[in-house]
Amino acid sequence: MPLTGEAIRMMNYVDDISTTLRRVLALSSTLSPEERKRVSTYLRASTPNVDQVLTALESK
Repeated sequence: MPLTGEAIRMMNYVDDISTTLRRVLALSSTLSPEERKRVSTYLRASTPNVDQVLTALESK
């Protein structure tokens, strides 16, 4: 079954998110331990998070 334009657009968003996360990983070594902890806490508290999105995608 071919994908709709909307599904392809959403997959491109996922690619953008992956690119951003690779940047975060690459730069994380430049942060102090305290800064890394603050960024990790900030990321963990972000809403929606990956788990929420996966639940929504898999529930239909």
